Amino acid sequence: MSAHTTNALIERAERTAEAAYALLRDTGLRERWEARGAEVHLVGSLATGLLLKHLDIDLHVYTPTLDPADGFAIAAALAPRRLEFRDLSDTSERCLEWHLWLCDTNGREWQVDVIQMPPDSPYKGYFEHRAERIRAVLTPEARHAILALKDDVPVGTHIPGILIYMAVLHDGIRTPADFQVWLRDHPLDGILDWCP
Repeated sequence: MSAHTTNALIERAERTAEAAYALLRDTGLRERWEARGAEVHLVGSLATGLLLKHLDIDLHVYTPTLDPADGFAIAAALAPRRLEFRDLSDTSERCLEWHLWLCDTNGREWQVDVIQMPPDSPYKGYFEHRAERIRAVLTPEARHAILALKDDVPVGTHIPGILIYMAVLHDGIRTPADFQVWLRDHPLDGILDWCP
């Protein structure tokens, strides 16, 4: 691809990240959780600098107890267009999942995923570490490859970013056709424990 295309993808990713951070500021989501005693961490595509088309923000919050009342109170204050809640506290994941659909000041809808866990969760720090590792190994060429593959995903199709990162960073995938073959050979079932 041309340098112009590379620059255009990078600029789009930067604008998308700016909009995501603006939404977090405008909603005060991090501060709302912190006011309830939570330790809040940004994970996922925004944390890695690889957010592009799928407007989503991922937060992991660690709270002394898994009380759904906290999340419901925060959601009520934000009045999301849609809210999904899953109580997985009795599973091996030991968490509460909050999925909120919020609009930014430009009217664009974002999916904000908040995973609430206890401080002794087996996953505490894992996804934060993975985001740090992805940032550490990300070359300009690999970043462009990841963003180009993300840009190629049709609107309405959900492919977890971690699959694209693994395909590019671990297996050297660079084209949409090769990625489709790679996806068939690497189905995602549960939490992917790959880390670069």
